[in-house]
Amino acid sequence: MSRPAAPEALREPTERAGRGWTAALSLANGAIWVGWYGPLQILLALQAAELAPPGTAKESVLAWVTGAGAVVSMVSNPLFGALSDRTASRFGRRTPWILAGALGGAGALVLLAGADTVPGMALGWCLVQLTLNAAFAAVTAAVPDRVPQRQRGAVGGWVGAAQILGVVAGTGLATVAGGAGGSAGGVVAGYLACAAFVVLGAAPYVLLHRDPVLPADRRPALRLRALLAGLWINPRRHPDLGWAWLTRFLINLGNALALLYLLYYLRDVLHHPDPGGGVLMLTAVNAVTLLGTVVVGGWWSDRVGRRQPFVLWAGVLMTVATGLLAGWQTWPGALCAAALLGVGFGVFTSVDFALMTEVLPAAADRGRDLGLINIANALPQVAAPVLAAPIVRHLGGYRVLYGVAAAVGLVGALLVRRIRGVA
Repeated sequence: MSRPAAPEALREPTERAGRGWTAALSLANGAIWVGWYGPLQILLALQAAELAPPGTAKESVLAWVTGAGAVVSMVSNPLFGALSDRTASRFGRRTPWILAGALGGAGALVLLAGADTVPGMALGWCLVQLTLNAAFAAVTAAVPDRVPQRQRGAVGGWVGAAQILGVVAGTGLATVAGGAGGSAGGVVAGYLACAAFVVLGAAPYVLLHRDPVLPADRRPALRLRALLAGLWINPRRHPDLGWAWLTRFLINLGNALALLYLLYYLRDVLHHPDPGGGVLMLTAVNAVTLLGTVVVGGWWSDRVGRRQPFVLWAGVLMTVATGLLAGWQTWPGALCAAALLGVGFGVFTSVDFALMTEVLPAAADRGRDLGLINIANALPQVAAPVLAAPIVRHLGGYRVLYGVAAAVGLVGALLVRRIRGVA
């Protein structure tokens, strides 16, 4: 007796994803990053300055609030990915979570706008992280659900480009709205603008595109113990996934270490006359070169049918760029480093995402597994300050910091060669 065919939701896709689908998914992804980075870049800092109790530094308030949100993010992404894997809605596995996450994220941003105490601010930001991670986990899992392997580099490039544009758009919305109506009114307006963008950006994908349906009889049982146990993947049983995770974590950690104290580097080491303006210029250079390579790198990787060389040489290029910050401590050196970091990270963003989708153990658990992989993006943002502060203060200053960042990134790039199942 022949085994029944797997439903569409659990099969490897063979039809190329259309431009409309890719554009709608990219827009939804960009909208999520607007909801994150409008607050992270501008609004939370303004709010922390307003709400910090007497005798408490605003920097401490901001660190506590964002740290709590980072913990929620690391737990919620794989959790919601696992829940979406088990969703047997007639609207598909991912779309309900994109919709719920976008609406919930917008509501959480509105709640955060009205926070008038530090605990209220922390609660609001944790809810933003919780809900937007539900949407992000589903958006990420939609790519291996719908995109064949030979197209994932290009699609990953467009999704990555939308992420960068979302960071820029969120910062711009928060900046423009934050200048209106005084400080408190500006913060509220900024949150409301980001909330509206989240909903509007997710709407085209939710309304216009069909998501493959998981039949109810193929849905894994939803048991809490099994669900929690599934939030760990044994790297001995799945070594390719383990090496891919470690590669991504180390390259992201090296990048986070390189960017964390950029303002202080310009002010204290290069003695730049306008450190803030310098950071803005370096960010612009980095963004331009990143956007110039993120789609091209993914497309080229699809054309040649290989991932490892692109990830390896992107990591090496980022190592060279970080080494420039350690060894060529001048303003032209910083500009060259920013440009090279953008080129390397652009290629890495799209190609490594495609590589990750190709080492997933099972189609039934794509959401959960990609959620676990996304921890390799979030955890470096928590680890970088812990590592960087003692290095700068006690272990040799910025030359050592950037040397360590270069070494960490290079180790990550070299470890991609340990992956056996993807060329």
